[in-house]
Amino acid sequence: MGFLKNIFGDKTSKEVEEAYLSWTPLVSVEDIDTIKEISKNQSILIFKHSTDCGISRMVIKQFESLFNEENKQLKVYYLDLLNFREVSSKLSEDFQVIHESPQLLVIKMKFLSIMSLIMRLLK
Repeated sequence: MGFLKNIFGDKTSKEVEEAYLSWTPLVSVEDIDTIKEISKNQSILIFKHSTDCGISRMVIKQFESLFNEENKQLKVYYLDLLNFREVSSKLSEDFQVIHESPQLLVIKMKFLSIMSLIMRLLK
């Protein structure tokens, strides 16, 4: 089973890397209104992630590796699609975005820009 640890990772034996992103869990539809207000002054990133999808896990790790210490001030939200489907549905409704993962939403001035992480990271 050692090869599975190499493929999927063994969290107990890896050193903990310094995190440059401060993830904020997105857990309620009320959080979306807060995000809209904050986005008037700064861009907000929302990473939609399916916790049972291997591709989504790979993409989130690659996404995190793109950032350095200069990015610590970024406001980044994490949406667990399996546990908070109603929040994802509200995002889809408010921003007219298709429900899929992994997906990065960039909210600025209450408007949405979409970046398809799979296409960018898997090229």
